[in-house]
Amino acid sequence: MLRFISYDIVFQEIPGEVSLAINISNCPNICVGCHSPHLQDDIGEVLNEHVITELIHRYGSAVTCVCFMGGDGNPGEIEQLAHFVKHFTNGQLKTAWYSGKICFPPECNYNNFDYIKLGPYIKEYGALNIPTTNQKFYQIVDECMVDVTERFWKN
Repeated sequence: MLRFISYDIVFQEIPGEVSLAINISNCPNICVGCHSPHLQDDIGEVLNEHVITELIHRYGSAVTCVCFMGGDGNPGEIEQLAHFVKHFTNGQLKTAWYSGKICFPPECNYNNFDYIKLGPYIKEYGALNIPTTNQKFYQIVDECMVDVTERFWKN
């Protein structure tokens, strides 16, 4: 069961999108130097289609994307919620997943997302906005994962 601690409207997580970022708890990755260690505990409110529906009714006209921040303990549920968002909004809202996994879970279909961030935070490589990062940011284009990580790098 997915749980979330908070949500917010954000501008940096998905370049070019105004995102409703939902912070999901019970992260199994336990990255050293994690900027959100409070998300490692299994706490918060249940995240399901009913909650997503309420959030979309409240904020759907103010955002262009719903971004699931975490949920690596239950990737199938993240995929189902992303699928629900796409169908509930008739594709009006894009979906994104910030995962600390190294690879996209083979049991999931990345076509349920428009954007996917993969990779754990490793301090010596830096965050997503640093060219030495180990993390990758993909946009799903024509059913392919296209690496667009450089969108985070400023000249």
